[in-house]
Amino acid sequence: MTTTTAPSYLSTLMAPGPALLRLSLRLDAVITTVNGLAYLALAGPLESLLGLDTAIGIPIGIFLTLYGLAVALIGTRPTINPTATRLVIAANTTWVLASLTALFITDTLDLNLIGSIWTVMQAGTVGGFAALQYLGLRKAQ
Repeated sequence: MTTTTAPSYLSTLMAPGPALLRLSLRLDAVITTVNGLAYLALAGPLESLLGLDTAIGIPIGIFLTLYGLAVALIGTRPTINPTATRLVIAANTTWVLASLTALFITDTLDLNLIGSIWTVMQAGTVGGFAALQYLGLRKAQ
């Protein structure tokens, strides 16, 4: 009798590149899409909670939803396209830089304290995805 166990996320992080790359793209896709849908469905409450104007929050929600679906398309292909993955890594890195710039340098978002903390946490998460995707791509090649 043979038994198999599902790999843990830790073992996936230590695994060869394709498994790590696929996992990081899929997690990115799910979290980004859900985040985008939340920005759309909860625009009013998020405006109050984060201090984010709905005129900014709704376009962000649309972008995140579409971007998350695009990343899902890339991460669910039988063979992951390295060029598409590099574009995702570049887009994620750009998101981190733009978020932190908007928060700390230009103050264009005009967020309250909770919104500022949320922006930093979100940038950290996206930066983490970019790092895992980069590592997975390097290991896969």
